[in-house]
Amino acid sequence: MKVHTDIDHFEPIKKAFVTTGTFDGVHLGHRVILKKIIQQAKEEGGESVLLTFYPHPRMVLFPDDTKLKLLTTQPEKIKLLESIGLDHLIIQKFSPEFSRITAYNYVRDILVGKIGIHKLIIGYDHQFGRNREGSIEQLREFTPLFNFKIEEIPAQDIDEVKISSTKIRQALLKGDIQTADLYLGYPYCLSGEVVKGNQLGRKLGFKTANIHISNSHKLIPGNGVYAVNVILNEKEYQGMMNIGRRPTVDNPDAGISLEVHIFDFNEDIYNKVITVKFLKRMRDEVKFASTDELIAQLHEDKTKINQYFTSKNAK
Repeated sequence: MKVHTDIDHFEPIKKAFVTTGTFDGVHLGHRVILKKIIQQAKEEGGESVLLTFYPHPRMVLFPDDTKLKLLTTQPEKIKLLESIGLDHLIIQKFSPEFSRITAYNYVRDILVGKIGIHKLIIGYDHQFGRNREGSIEQLREFTPLFNFKIEEIPAQDIDEVKISSTKIRQALLKGDIQTADLYLGYPYCLSGEVVKGNQLGRKLGFKTANIHISNSHKLIPGNGVYAVNVILNEKEYQGMMNIGRRPTVDNPDAGISLEVHIFDFNEDIYNKVITVKFLKRMRDEVKFASTDELIAQLHEDKTKINQYFTSKNAK
């Protein structure tokens, strides 16, 4: 996959099969569209193109709104798209000026002029252009004018629930990892640098890696204890993760901490980058009456998570 960060230097393609959007999470609904453009491009001797935007349009249009959290960072999105087999990824810088391009000019100058579109494949209820004025009906009006084809993919359902990045975000914030992973088609991940904490876990008999997430827009799942896989130096380990304020031992006003205890592991990994794959939420975060109660619960958590992994591997 070729990654293009400047559309002005993109050479128009003779037969470009195109889709466009933010594609945050690259979830199963997105993949239906992407597989369509990839398959049709191969069948007709063309090339598949995704035109996406960075930063996320909502962050540009509503800069004071800090509520939006993203499922994928830019490197994560690129890695996911590469694994699908896309030919070209164009990352268009989204700016206030870009947001004011009319639907007509967007099609004429970018899709046709810059990319050389042969066919546009889009998802259900796709909108584009200034004030999201462009619609599927308007696109159909443009097709004979600019000589390209269009195909709309109907809403993609899992158990009759329409997949969307918003629904996945909501599931993660509630700690509903299994629903989120089902819609994504892969385990939700966090990557970050291991930093020094107060080493309390070591004192409790559960050495933990404290993770710092540098991207403030990356979504952190809801507080609680999780069964996870941990990737370090291309090796995968089992573990348990706590997300929360550690109410038993810390000031309740302290910030959220991300701590992972890696099973059967005792190496020094400070300053290393690790990736955590979320598999199942085991329980809520609880304030215990004493550290002894906390330690007893941690042992119980580890037993249950080991049982979960045993059961999972037996399937």
